[in-house]
Amino acid sequence: MSKPPNPPEFSVETDGTEARVFLRGAWTISASRALEQAALNLAAAAGQARSARIDFSGLSRLDTAGAWLIDKARQQMVAAGVAAEFEAVGPEDAILLREAAFRRFEADKPPRSNPLMDMLVALGVWTAWMGGQIMGFVSFLGELALTALKVLVRPSAMRPTSMVFHLENFALRAVPIIATMNFLVGCIVAQQGIFQLRRFGASTYATDMLGILVLREMGVLLTSIMIAGRTGSAITAELGSMKMREEVDALKVMGVSPMEVLVMPRMMALIIALPLLTVIGDLSALFGGMITSYLYNGVSPQVFAERLQYAIGMHTYLAGLIKAPFMALVIGMIATIEGFKVEGSAESLGRRVTASVVNSIFMVIFLDGLFAIFFAAIRY
Repeated sequence: MSKPPNPPEFSVETDGTEARVFLRGAWTISASRALEQAALNLAAAAGQARSARIDFSGLSRLDTAGAWLIDKARQQMVAAGVAAEFEAVGPEDAILLREAAFRRFEADKPPRSNPLMDMLVALGVWTAWMGGQIMGFVSFLGELALTALKVLVRPSAMRPTSMVFHLENFALRAVPIIATMNFLVGCIVAQQGIFQLRRFGASTYATDMLGILVLREMGVLLTSIMIAGRTGSAITAELGSMKMREEVDALKVMGVSPMEVLVMPRMMALIIALPLLTVIGDLSALFGGMITSYLYNGVSPQVFAERLQYAIGMHTYLAGLIKAPFMALVIGMIATIEGFKVEGSAESLGRRVTASVVNSIFMVIFLDGLFAIFFAAIRY
């Protein structure tokens, strides 16, 4: 690489304890590498001298980069104990040196923290966030109830084709995975119940335990968790993709309510689908328990059915089935809210789908606990 014309250079003349540095050439950004190297050498040019004068009389051209590096070199001399000053500086160069002066920025000191105050601040932030979430949930529930009321008053606004389409996706296509999962869980619960109760000579009571546990709790809970992961994520992804492509805004511009067109069919289909899937899940779990009882305990299907009929009542079956529509409503609302929160990036869509699944599963379990407390309080 050829040497640039008129490069930045300097020479040093020492007179006792004073050094005079004569700058020459063009100290500009066009000769960036040579400029940086010259500035590094300039900082050490004073050597052992106690004072230095940097002479600008031979300088042909100067820009902000050169002024910044020259002033940086001067400040390094001063830091090393050399009294360095500028000399023969023209008015234009003086302006550059003043405006582009080298400055060291000290790192901000970390603020003093109080663990107790930090904890209270974090608690306040979480409380405010939770309050906003609850307000948004209640607001959405009110808008959904108002839309449902409008549909009831004006049945022509109902979209049966869309509802049947979503019912097929949410219910019919979910039957294999729901039935298989509950079947396996029924087998496992029955097996462990037989093994543990056999120690007390009460292995036949495994049928009672299975029937009550599946019909009151596990059937609807496992089905709801599976629907939250399968259907809730699908709803969030669908609505989020429409939000990213501005299709939701297009509906509003056309005077069509997204709540009526997009939310209500999915919500109605989900509220219908979850109780049906709960019944299928209950039957699958009981069927798995019946097979396990026959294989591990020698209980025939006829005896299993008679024992099950004796152990459970209609209230046991209804206690689980009553929860299903409420869990479906919670799953659908969370999935829809998260879908409408999607912004214009794939990363946002991924975060919202994850939040939809996690929050839905949490709320399903929380709601199941509330129902358990409620049923215990009314002795149902």
